[in-house]
Amino acid sequence: QVQLVESGGGLVQVGGSLRLSCAPSGSIFGAATMGWYRQAPGNQRELVASSTSDGRTNYADSVKGRFTISRDNAKNTIYLQMNSLKPEDTAVYYCNGNLQLTRFAIARTYWGRGTQVTVSS
Repeated sequence: QVQLVESGGGLVQVGGSLRLSCAPSGSIFGAATMGWYRQAPGNQRELVASSTSDGRTNYADSVKGRFTISRDNAKNTIYLQMNSLKPEDTAVYYCNGNLQLTRFAIARTYWGRGTQVTVSS
């Protein structure tokens, strides 16, 4: 079964940068909106950034100007460039995508398992 697989998390100091990647584990027909969510301990999962297939983006206010979402439609892959990281950015980051597995399949929402981002002060 196809899954979304994240990579690129880790430990970084305040002010540092990380780049997350997310791609399907197998071949798919296409992807509509894809995005990144995060969940810190004790908090609800929240939207960080999203991107439609035609390039429209949306960001949480807390990351505007610091994070950039991008995507490679040919690879159905999205990226999250995170700059000027703050301790409050510490969370598990999850990839989310509305994927169409085959040409005649109905698009469904898929989640990755998450990747830990820790920002130390």
